[in-house]
Amino acid sequence: MSTNGVSERSENGREKNQNGSHMSADSSGASAKVLANVKKSRSFMELSISSTNSVKSLGRNERRVLVIYTGGTIGMVKNREGVLIPQNGAFENLIRGYPQLHDTAYWRQRLSESGFQTSYLVLPETKDLDLRVFYKIYEYETLLDSSNMTEREWVQIAEDIMKNYDQYDGFVVLHGTDTLSYTASALSFMFENIGKCIVLTGAQIPIFEPRSDGADNFVSSLLIAGGLNIPEVTLFFGSKLFRGNRTRKISANNLYAFDSPNCVPLVEVGLDFELNKKAIFKPKVIEKCRLHAKMSKNVGLLRIFPSISSSVIKAFCQPPIEGVVLESYGAGNIPSNRQDIFDEICKAVQRGVIVVNITQCSTGAVASPIYETGRLLARCGVVSGYDMTPEAALTKLSYVLSKSELTYQEKVEMMSMNIRGEMTTASSIAVEDHTLVDALATSLNIQSPKMLVEVTEKVFGALLLHAIEKHDELSVKKMLDMGADVNAPNSEGKTPLHEAILRGNTSIVEYMLKQGANVHLKTRCGEPPLLMAVHQDDPAMIELLLKCGANLSSVETNTLSEMISLAARRGSVQKLQLLKMAGADLNVADEMQQTPLHKAVLSNNIEVVQYLVHNADCKESKDVMDYTPLDYARKLNYSKIQRVLGD
Repeated sequence: MSTNGVSERSENGREKNQNGSHMSADSSGASAKVLANVKKSRSFMELSISSTNSVKSLGRNERRVLVIYTGGTIGMVKNREGVLIPQNGAFENLIRGYPQLHDTAYWRQRLSESGFQTSYLVLPETKDLDLRVFYKIYEYETLLDSSNMTEREWVQIAEDIMKNYDQYDGFVVLHGTDTLSYTASALSFMFENIGKCIVLTGAQIPIFEPRSDGADNFVSSLLIAGGLNIPEVTLFFGSKLFRGNRTRKISANNLYAFDSPNCVPLVEVGLDFELNKKAIFKPKVIEKCRLHAKMSKNVGLLRIFPSISSSVIKAFCQPPIEGVVLESYGAGNIPSNRQDIFDEICKAVQRGVIVVNITQCSTGAVASPIYETGRLLARCGVVSGYDMTPEAALTKLSYVLSKSELTYQEKVEMMSMNIRGEMTTASSIAVEDHTLVDALATSLNIQSPKMLVEVTEKVFGALLLHAIEKHDELSVKKMLDMGADVNAPNSEGKTPLHEAILRGNTSIVEYMLKQGANVHLKTRCGEPPLLMAVHQDDPAMIELLLKCGANLSSVETNTLSEMISLAARRGSVQKLQLLKMAGADLNVADEMQQTPLHKAVLSNNIEVVQYLVHNADCKESKDVMDYTPLDYARKLNYSKIQRVLGD
């Protein structure tokens, strides 16, 4: 079978079914003639059992984003007294009236299409991304000022995203700015092996004010969440996208209110979107995204200051405290002439309190102990937090302490590891071979760094695809080591993962998945890697992709309905098995409410009928003619099928 769903045909123009036997191309038309005398028009019945054997286009180049509106300045409106307040139900209604946030004409155009959900909003076309972003707003019943956020709200936000994880391509969380970095950091740890982009944003001035940073922050966040491949929890503000657990709020009244002191931005938005691909932190395990929906409350931040008393430290470290983030001077120092302070810290560690040492400085890190005080802290069992922000250190500690399956020592070790890109370590700095890059720059006389990046990306991408085409695993590994983008799409939107699936090379696919290949990226016509594996009739590939959390939820319902219907009409039990394995619903009905079982009966495919009877639940389903599959079997006098259906 071809990869685009077009069936094979024999020389005499008849279609082969899975058993190798031949079925007349107009056999279903004959069935229609029989049914024409049963009810209504012949044309309707011929359409209902159409012998078309090609699947329509998989859909437009569109992406779906869920927006979770928790509260904050961005959505506030003025009351009668001119005071800014959150107002339930106002945000989405007002957004629909803003042409830069909602394309009403395109939305109305889509209303006529079956399956289109009116609750979606759609961004206008933009030169930045060659796709359309549809988004749905989920507003919390109680809108919160960010100052009121606790670990309970972090869990609620995370769970709401996880419930909808399979249905959307990305997520935007609208949040107040005061604790935005805390929430971004917490979510980054709670989502394990994340494969989609979560963008947190807000505003210093409400989005509905004449002069506001809210609209730019919101639009850019939607485009990034829906159109860029950044499988991280991030924070967008003031034209920059940062890794969420690297951010700090640095200004209460500046529109550029956030910064990432020790980590470069992932995206900078100016006239264009400048994506720093090498800075993206990718999951490198073959596992599904999981949510750890627990956070410990028994943590605290303790800032060292001149003349701090040991009684303060002693009181701070008493139960129920289980973890302390110690903000020390400079590169990790505390007063060296205060044995009483060291004694209290050591006693806390001995009681099982995890103490993490970070610097009070905006930039820099707690390095390997070079001063006596730093060495003393390390000997006490204090963990170096290196260059983590206070927000990241606190929320990471809250996350780690809630993992009851870990021992104390395992928790200590996890605190010193870079698990979400929250700290800069030697292992997090990519070491690449620049031999080819230097050769390209010299031979092509490229002076512009930006042009050199563009050229090398294209060259590396072409060499990576060539290696995949030749099944050359060593060259694939070499190109990825040299900096080739494992998720770079071609003009059709196919990534190297798509290409490797097309060629059936499971070992290369597995290696690329361990190098951060994303199973959720779709081609321009909306085809994710999993659907491509189904087209290739490759169960081993399907199983491998499923382990990484691949699913068909983001594929248009009409597309899956057509594929399943086609398999049922052609008598392809194998294709139905693969679709079911990939998670497709075999009960899905088409626009005439006919299920695959209806199609199998009308096409007299008894093996498919037998399979669907045991693997679907649509025996009693009725189409628009009010007929069940059994009704059609009786009308057409298909006695064997009648018996299978229990007649």
